[in-house]
Amino acid sequence: MRIHHINCGSMRSIEDEDGSSLPAVCHCLLIETDRDGLVLVDTGLGTADVADPERTLSPEFIGRAQPVLDLEETALHQVKALGYDAADVRHIVLTHLDIDHSGGLPDFPDARVHVLDTEQRTALAGTGSHPEDRIRYRPAHWAHQPLWQTYAPGVGAGAGAPAGESWFGFDAVRPLAGLDAEIALIPLGGHTAGHSAVAVRAADRWLLHCGDAYYFHTEIDPDRPRGHPGMDILQQITEVDRPLRMANHARLRELVRLHGDEVSVFAAHDPWELDRYRTTISYSKNAPTRS
Repeated sequence: MRIHHINCGSMRSIEDEDGSSLPAVCHCLLIETDRDGLVLVDTGLGTADVADPERTLSPEFIGRAQPVLDLEETALHQVKALGYDAADVRHIVLTHLDIDHSGGLPDFPDARVHVLDTEQRTALAGTGSHPEDRIRYRPAHWAHQPLWQTYAPGVGAGAGAPAGESWFGFDAVRPLAGLDAEIALIPLGGHTAGHSAVAVRAADRWLLHCGDAYYFHTEIDPDRPRGHPGMDILQQITEVDRPLRMANHARLRELVRLHGDEVSVFAAHDPWELDRYRTTISYSKNAPTRS
C-alpha cells in the first residue's frame, strides 16, 4: 500500500503562533491498494469548481475561503500525474459533504462513495435546519448521481456485522463495503450532522484523517491545548452541535496522549500538518519510505 498526502485546494492564508503564514489546504489521502484500486479520502475541490466556480461554489464560500482554484491541485490532475485514470479510483471515503470536501466527486463518476447516512441525507435534502446548509452543501457536486454507500454509525457493511465496534475507544464503522483495505469511518459529529473521521491502517500504525473535527494543530495538543482566533470563529459559524464538537476535541487530545505512538492524527485544513505528513507517502509492510 502507498499512501499519498495531497493538497486538493489551497485557500486563504492563516498564521501560526510564530507569525509565519501558509495557505489553508484541503488535505486528502490518495491510497494505492493491492486489491481495491485507488481509494480517495475526501476529494477537495474539483475540476468543475476551477472551471466554473460561480456555478458549483457558493459566493459565501468563495468570499470566506478565497480558494486559489488551481487545476493542478485537483485530485484528478494528481491521479493522472501518477499515471492513473479517473476510473482507477474505485472508492471515495468522505469525512463529510461540505463544499471543499466533495468538489472532486464529479471527476470520479464510477467510484463508490462511502459516507455516514445522516450526512448524505442532510446534504441531499438541500436546505436543512442549519443556516450554513445552503452554503456548505452544493448539489452540483452530486448531480451525476454517485454510487452512494451509506452507513449508520457503529454498524458494519456486511450482514451480521457488529454494531458499535471499538477503535481505540471510539465507535467505528468497518468493514466498508467492497474494501479489503483496513479503512474505517469513525463518527465525530459536531461540525456537521454526519461528520466522521477516517482511519486508515498503514503498516505498523494508523492514520486518522479528522476532516473538520478540528481546524488547527494546537487544538489537540494534549499538554497545552489552545485555539486559533480566526479558525475558532469559522468553526463556531459552521458547527451544528458545539458541545459535541468540543467533546470530540477532548477525545482526540486523549487519543494523542495515550496512543500517539500508534495513531497519526491530522485535520483537513491545517497546512503545517500537511507539510509534516506528506513527506511520508509510501507505507510498506515494514516501514514508511520518505520522499
